[in-house]
Amino acid sequence: MPSHVVLFTTDACAFCVHARSLLIKRGVQFEEVDLAEHPELQAELAGVTGSSSFPQIVVDGEPLGGFNELRAADKDGVLASWSA
Repeated sequence: MPSHVVLFTTDACAFCVHARSLLIKRGVQFEEVDLAEHPELQAELAGVTGSSSFPQIVVDGEPLGGFNELRAADKDGVLASWSA
């Protein structure tokens, strides 16, 4: 089970809403960082993830990816292990 899941979002992002809903539905504890409120973190996030798209999910400091990767992790049962 990961110790720290961070969901990076921005305003007007439908996939961000879907990612948040999926994490909540699966009972995963996570921190949400809205880059509209913290734009200074955007360059740092891009350096960590290699991507400028949203959402971005970082697990224990390692980039998971966006909503498609989160959905694939759910399909593989990974999210269930995160909420254990």
